Amino acid sequence: MAALQRATAIDYASMQDAALVGLAQHGHRGAFRQIMQRCNQRLFRIARGVVNDDTEAEDVVQAAYMHAFEKLHKFRGEAMLLTWMTRITLNEAYGRLRQRRTTVELEQIEACQTDGGQVVQFPSKFGNEDPAAGAARDQVRRLVEQAIEDLPEPFRIVFIMREMEGCSVEETAASLDIRAETVKTRLHRARRLLRSALQDTLSATLSDVFPFLGPRCDRMTNTVLQRLEPLFAEQGDCED
Repeated sequence: MAALQRATAIDYASMQDAALVGLAQHGHRGAFRQIMQRCNQRLFRIARGVVNDDTEAEDVVQAAYMHAFEKLHKFRGEAMLLTWMTRITLNEAYGRLRQRRTTVELEQIEACQTDGGQVVQFPSKFGNEDPAAGAARDQVRRLVEQAIEDLPEPFRIVFIMREMEGCSVEETAASLDIRAETVKTRLHRARRLLRSALQDTLSATLSDVFPFLGPRCDRMTNTVLQRLEPLFAEQGDCED
């Protein structure tokens, strides 16, 4: 029996987004888990870029997943699933931001962009590196993270989407509801500000900042699935 169950297990990891969405709509936890695992890092980084706090960024992404699950029937595949999820996450993040501060005009942000920012501790690099090499790498990464942290929010979120997540100009513009030229201008300003704070040799560490793997990814995925338990039950409770 166990061998038969293994033979008939669904390979969610090999599925296209549309197939995962279809299964998730019919109550397959594994399908929605796979969706979250595919989206987690980008959505966390983008939420983190807006709200500037690790814990709140996790809350934002979890809330975005809840909203997305309720709206899965509206996903038509006209945009990539990750792009669709990005928009939901940004809406949630900016909604939180509006709740805690008055909107500031971009010109005012630019006028204050030379002000120092608060340093926030980020998750450290994981792995089996030599302790000395790992400590040096962590120090460099923290410098990069602090420099990104200090960017004004409109520049920071564009930088994260374009440079760290590899989003196209068009996808970034659509997600943020701004013109493509505005994306290019803000990215240019972000790069210029970072160059003033960092040496060019630090650029190679960008792929490692704001890590979102391991326990954090698993914890968030499991938390969302637990919160969705009543909805799965209503849909027939398809066990994976």
